[in-house]
Amino acid sequence: MSEPDPGEALAGAPAARRLVRAVAADPGAALVCDVVGPAGAGKTTTLRAVAAAWSTSVTDTVEGAGDGPLVVDDAHDLSAQALDLLCERAALPGARLVVARRPWPRTPQLAALGAALSTHRPPLVLGTLDRTGVAARAARLLGGPAADPLVEHVHTKTAGLPALVDRMLAEIVERIGPQNRSRLLRDAPPGSLRVPVPTGLLDQLGHRLWALDARVRELAVAVALGAPLDAEVLVPLLGLLDSAGGGIDEVDELVEEARTAAVFTPSGGPAPLVAGAILRAVPEARRLEIRRTLAEIELDRGGSVLTAARGMLGTGATGTRSAEVFTAAGDELTRTDADEDAGPFYAAAVTAGAPALPLAARRAEAAIRAGRLDDALAEADQVLSSLDRVDVDDALRAGTVAAAVLAHRGMLARSAELYRWMAGAGAPTALAIPALVGTGALDEARAALHVPAPPPVPSGPATSAGAVLGAPPGFGGGPATGGPARPPTLLAGAEELTAQGVLDSVTGSPTRALSQLARAAALLESSTRAALLPDTPAALAALVAVQTGELDVAKSLLERAVTVRLGGPAAAARHRLLLGWIALNRGAFGSARAHLDAIGRDALEPRDELLASALEVALARRAGDLASLMPLWGRAREAIVRHPVDLFVLQPLGELAIAATRLREPSWVRPHLDEAEALLDRLGSPPLWAAPLHWARLHAAILAEDREEAAGHAAALQDAACGSRFAEAMAVAAPHWVALLDSHVDAGAVEAAARGLHAVGLSWDGGKLAGQAAIRTDDRRAMSALLTCARALQGQQTPPAPARPQDPGPEAAGVPAEEEPADGQLSDREREVAALVLEGLTYKQIGEKLFISAKTVEHHVARMRQRLGSTSRGELFAQLKRIVG
Repeated sequence: MSEPDPGEALAGAPAARRLVRAVAADPGAALVCDVVGPAGAGKTTTLRAVAAAWSTSVTDTVEGAGDGPLVVDDAHDLSAQALDLLCERAALPGARLVVARRPWPRTPQLAALGAALSTHRPPLVLGTLDRTGVAARAARLLGGPAADPLVEHVHTKTAGLPALVDRMLAEIVERIGPQNRSRLLRDAPPGSLRVPVPTGLLDQLGHRLWALDARVRELAVAVALGAPLDAEVLVPLLGLLDSAGGGIDEVDELVEEARTAAVFTPSGGPAPLVAGAILRAVPEARRLEIRRTLAEIELDRGGSVLTAARGMLGTGATGTRSAEVFTAAGDELTRTDADEDAGPFYAAAVTAGAPALPLAARRAEAAIRAGRLDDALAEADQVLSSLDRVDVDDALRAGTVAAAVLAHRGMLARSAELYRWMAGAGAPTALAIPALVGTGALDEARAALHVPAPPPVPSGPATSAGAVLGAPPGFGGGPATGGPARPPTLLAGAEELTAQGVLDSVTGSPTRALSQLARAAALLESSTRAALLPDTPAALAALVAVQTGELDVAKSLLERAVTVRLGGPAAAARHRLLLGWIALNRGAFGSARAHLDAIGRDALEPRDELLASALEVALARRAGDLASLMPLWGRAREAIVRHPVDLFVLQPLGELAIAATRLREPSWVRPHLDEAEALLDRLGSPPLWAAPLHWARLHAAILAEDREEAAGHAAALQDAACGSRFAEAMAVAAPHWVALLDSHVDAGAVEAAARGLHAVGLSWDGGKLAGQAAIRTDDRRAMSALLTCARALQGQQTPPAPARPQDPGPEAAGVPAEEEPADGQLSDREREVAALVLEGLTYKQIGEKLFISAKTVEHHVARMRQRLGSTSRGELFAQLKRIVG
């Protein structure tokens, strides 16, 4: 059996344990040591272990000490004469002396004692425990390894101060009870740990606060309420005299005293547990008074008022100064943090007495950043309705917010009108270009991109927005020369790149457009103002990337946008839905459904609702689920009605056009398709945007068996083929779809076209083309090859090997021969068919899903009925449910 560790009580403090072991190893050897640390650091525990090894006791006096070993605690409280005696004793040959003291106060006598003791060995400095030290203390108390969440929680709350660690652990164990102690161990079941709040310890610490020196207590309260350890703030806040730097010196002394008393951690400020106890002990009225004073000091010196203002929220603070504090806090939050909502601070400023109208524009911006679009539009409209009473900056800010909200709501034309209106007062013209291009105003967009920066507009109490913004709207009426260049901020750079990228997607190179939009998205990752844009550059880049066949690029851009929360909460659903759209194109329907489910479907903005409806309809149509498609179509019709046509919704509109044809309700989308055609004509039918819509309308025409319209869209795709490899792949495949209407199949060319679609991300479309061609060809070899291609492109298994020509039976009906299963059993293919039959799909829908003909499905069902001995449809269904499950 091993000897007991003499420093067992010092778990987690390895330096102290080494000292105790050294004394215990040779009690008669000379040893002189200086133990330094704040209150509660473990000095007394260390001294007791040393004294036990020397068979003596711990004392707090020097008088009457004999020649034996001497262990002295609290040396900082000793008289100058006693400290001199300790210095003399430390110098004696063979001395055995251990002295413990706090690092403050620093008197000359204590400094001399420290020097005398340090000549023998370095001082033992006791400080805070790391997580390993906390874990050791917890394990000693619990009798086993503590759960990691418990260790993390205690270390965070106590900042590793040993006395706090021990007391907090003890109360937690006591509160949880002996019967539940196992929940605190590392091998406890996940989720079983519930750490109770140590209310008893909080009350004890709060009581101890009042035992401190009054000045230290005031300092602790001020810092716990958010005051920085800055003499410029603390001197006036604590009412200290600052004559010839005396106040600064006094602050330093108070901070050191607070650290020595373990009220503050060595790094400054109270541990969270101590701060909680302080706030619990100080009356609410006193807390508000200190916070108000602190906020006013910070306001006067241009410092951060956020912490103090947060504490003032909800306290009913009123008055001009409180209103100024809340306003400054909202402005600070708007500049520095895109995640926290500045709206409550502006609302508190108005409640405190600030005029509402001058803050309305800032409240609108705060609301759109927080995703509260109704509030944003209401506040912006309040400003825009009172132009004679607001300054130009506020009017432009409100107009920018309103334009962005309208774009979210699908009203891109109204958004463009606002940008035109703001152009006369120096608003950034680049911001308008996505809205202008998206609504077909191509000439205006070109002009806006090259409008020189206007001169600065006078702003102030004497100049209202109405006087400046009363001129006719437009991009040609503003000054052409004379203004300074716009500052090259992140937002300005992103706006310009976005504008050029959107314009290039229509009139230039799609590759260059994608590059510019991707760079704009990267610039805005560090900006908090992306929410003020009509659409995020990541979303626009993804649309361009999808339509150039660069699905990996689109996915990467959107995933990054989701990670950094580009554009704030208002853009989150759009990014997710576009990720779902990419997955849909690839045939990854499970992933598409997951993205759709991640956003929820309540209270989506019209632009997002249109995309979500199109995605839901597309998933149901591709699954052949007509029963689900009908109710989904009802919601989609409402989305179509609410959203006018613009350039950026042509893909979802095309998907809804196919569904409308499938459900024999093409009249619902016909007016929108006419508007889309007119829009593309105004833009010069840019291949990047026109090709996907022609592709969708081609499929709608094939569903309607309208050969003439299908041929027209195939020809349009041929004309757009030079736009990108995406358009080229569709152009190559389009004639084969038209030929399928006459059951004309060129197997080799169809397979090449299908693989071309797969290469640009249209995996499901490629598999569909190959599958439909397979069930329309009479060539058994071509059928097999096309089915193999279809399943490969859509991630399905390769079909069974074709039957030998001499085999009788199923090949007459076009069914590949299968190994005959045992009686009462189903083959793998029959199980697939059975599962879909039980889902209620028709033979045609099953055939489309499995790339076989409806006649083949009928043959499979007949074979199953014969093999299972079913005499009726109900009996067959009952047996299939039993077998398939």
